[in-house]
Amino acid sequence: MIIIAGGEFDAYWKSQTVSGGGVAGRVDRDVRRGVRRIIDEVRRRGDAAAREFTAQFDHTVLERFEVPGGAMDAAFERLRATDTELAAALEMARDNIHRFAVEQRKQFFDFECEIAPGVIAGQRVIPAQKAAIYAPAGRFPLISSVLMGVVPALAAGVEEVFVASPPAQDGSGLPDWRILAAVRIASGVRNASIRAAAVRAFAIGGAQAIAALAFGTETIPRADVIAGPGNKYVAVAKQLLFGEVGVDFVAGPTDVLVIAGPDADPDVIAADMIAQAEHDPDARARVLAPDAEIAGRIVQAVEKRSGASAGTARASLDAGGLIITYADEGEAARIANIIAPEHLELQCGDEANKRLLPQLKNYGALFIGEKAAEALGDYSAGTNHTLPTSGCARFTGGLSTRHFLKIVTTLRCTEGAGYAPVVKAAETIARAEGLAGHAESAKMRLRR
Repeated sequence: MIIIAGGEFDAYWKSQTVSGGGVAGRVDRDVRRGVRRIIDEVRRRGDAAAREFTAQFDHTVLERFEVPGGAMDAAFERLRATDTELAAALEMARDNIHRFAVEQRKQFFDFECEIAPGVIAGQRVIPAQKAAIYAPAGRFPLISSVLMGVVPALAAGVEEVFVASPPAQDGSGLPDWRILAAVRIASGVRNASIRAAAVRAFAIGGAQAIAALAFGTETIPRADVIAGPGNKYVAVAKQLLFGEVGVDFVAGPTDVLVIAGPDADPDVIAADMIAQAEHDPDARARVLAPDAEIAGRIVQAVEKRSGASAGTARASLDAGGLIITYADEGEAARIANIIAPEHLELQCGDEANKRLLPQLKNYGALFIGEKAAEALGDYSAGTNHTLPTSGCARFTGGLSTRHFLKIVTTLRCTEGAGYAPVVKAAETIARAEGLAGHAESAKMRLRR
């Protein structure tokens, strides 16, 4: 871990290979080449290619990709029988995520407004018909990602939801049983304004899963939109297939930035840094501290908590742990906006947090105050944990109901006083662009 002054930040940031410009351009050519080959083969040969890649990468030979409904029921019953606390926690998280997602959905509504007398423009909000949720299962099965994807899709009104997750290495030919239990729990949301939706699961992972869901195969349905986190192969597949299918965004390694005030608790900050760092050696935990003395205390707290560990968190902190000392709140906000973190924590005290809030423009999710642990957003508080990484918070927010909605427009016209001027304006602009057909198409409306 290193400590730098705010005045050194710009030069330091420019020197980094990961400098806040998205993940898509920072994947090596071999990965991109390999993913292209997978996509081309799945497009051409469907299930046969998907089976071959599943055998190659997941060491599993599958007869069928779709998970029987009974297997999800059995997984749920197993969870309730063996870990009632986890089952209850997942159900609480589901309900909180659903409650928040339903409120999000209410912010998107149909309307019409009269632009001019006789010219009525409108908006319609239409859910995607088929959405796919990718649930990673690398070092750990991300059961929470199932809830974070399925529940907002259902709240948006999606009719069919497909969950894709790699087959477990247990010979069952099924995804991790906890993933399947989470699918059953996620599909249990109920809302009177939302029609009953079908939630299906498929034992397929990696780039081949994204390709199969983008094109559709003999047995895997084609999705309208694909959402959810994944490794670099999944991320590149989503990038390459955008346009063939809708995607939420292309994500890279996870990160957190904590803005600490003079009275912030170094031990709490250290705990949050380690929590983020344990995801991946490429994860990045960073802090903005008001002075070198507090920065030093945070380093000491991190060392005390991580000790001599050679694990993932230690590797991440050694490779990219960073503390930046800032001169004032304006500098702290400026640096935070440049970093555009996935997770941004404010631990500066109530008054300072209020002053900083309107200055902060770029973040995936904001956690205000010491009690708002980022881990609560990851799991149980209702907000979504699928968030933009690698600086992508400069232009997008996290996964929400909006990713499963289409905002389309409508136009109605009558013989009002404002109709003829709008037609003539269209005719004039069309002729200026050299599009006589457009001009005539507009003009003829006044002759009828």
